[in-house]
Amino acid sequence: MPGLIPVIAGALVFGTTAVAQTGTNTSSLQHEVVLEGLENPWDMAFLDDGTMFFTEKCKGLSVRMSDGTVNPLLGMGGVEGYPETFDDLFCEGQAGMNGVAIDPEFDQNRRIYVYSASNMSDPHTNRLMRLTVNEDFTAVADRTDIVDDVPYKMEASDHPFGGPGAHNGGRVRFNPGDGFLYLTTGDNHNEEIPQSPTLMGSKVLRIDTDGNAAPDNNPPEGFDDRTYTYGHRNVQGIAFHPGTNTPIVAEHGPWHSDEITVLQNGGNAGWDPRPNMAGRDDCPDDYCGYSPNQMEGMNRYERAAFMPMTDFETYPDAMPPIWDNNGWSQGTSSAAFLTGEQWGDWDGALVVGIMGIGFGGTPIGQRIDVIQLDDDLAVTDVTEMTLPMDAGRFRSVVMGPDGSLYAAVDEGMIHKLTPQ
Repeated sequence: MPGLIPVIAGALVFGTTAVAQTGTNTSSLQHEVVLEGLENPWDMAFLDDGTMFFTEKCKGLSVRMSDGTVNPLLGMGGVEGYPETFDDLFCEGQAGMNGVAIDPEFDQNRRIYVYSASNMSDPHTNRLMRLTVNEDFTAVADRTDIVDDVPYKMEASDHPFGGPGAHNGGRVRFNPGDGFLYLTTGDNHNEEIPQSPTLMGSKVLRIDTDGNAAPDNNPPEGFDDRTYTYGHRNVQGIAFHPGTNTPIVAEHGPWHSDEITVLQNGGNAGWDPRPNMAGRDDCPDDYCGYSPNQMEGMNRYERAAFMPMTDFETYPDAMPPIWDNNGWSQGTSSAAFLTGEQWGDWDGALVVGIMGIGFGGTPIGQRIDVIQLDDDLAVTDVTEMTLPMDAGRFRSVVMGPDGSLYAAVDEGMIHKLTPQ
């Protein structure tokens, strides 16, 4: 398959040898291709019987029934083959139809939630839509945009991957502990967004199912009260620790330092790419996010010193990451916790899907990492999962109700991984 590489490339991330594997023998994982021939599958969400809603970034929302039947539900504007399309929905660059989540009370209210770019307003925005699904899973109705003001990048800029739609965030998840809906957003290559109190990019929003702020959100004074955390770069992964329900995010780094961070209510992730601060001068199109030498490779630690992912010098109280991918940026996109005794020593471990970049001497690193945490949520071990299939751009990893790990890759497949 074009663009795929042997999984052994990911071992380079940890130096001359990979971190020793403990517990589960992942070389014996069973593998099944659940769906193939998709167009940039982006996210999945499961009902208890195995029914799986999934999104394709530039096509729309569909559902795979427990018997394997696939029903299209909602298409992007101009896309054929769906029973319903919304003309305002579109895709460009990293934006399109992204995250999907199922209401915890789905059996009673039939509600799901989908995040998509929309041209309903000018400038365009990203919207979190609430929909209801009919009884036979063949249609959706009752669209309500519970969030309609997440910024969207309208114009290209002088940056890597600098086209419209960049740094768009887009993961949507319910926290089983507090029952609230969490939405992750990105910085749009806009230097003002991460530390802005009112622009809802670079944030993790925590809201109820009507889009109202969770009552105990605690952002700084003057911030939009939907803000749970701010100062992020581009969060595309969020998961909740199975013991404590603590939210943990996975985030793309700027040619260095992908990060995993344990969130603190009201916390600042410390990303601030504004020019003329922290010792920097002007930067291309006023955004220092890839500086210096943004189009060329350089030592990742030197780059991190100039433009840190988490700027503790400027923000000494910023939330500290618990993992930084050994200083590399390789496209850490999604996160989930393995649960169930079938995973052996990995029961309760965090898994992250890594898409692979390969810029300026960086190892490509397409893989799934298993990150074990102690009771204080500190990292105790990182193991590259030995995969029974070719690696790909792992866009989404989600635990299924059957105890298997499902992984969507940009190349058009959704894989199912089951420990024997």
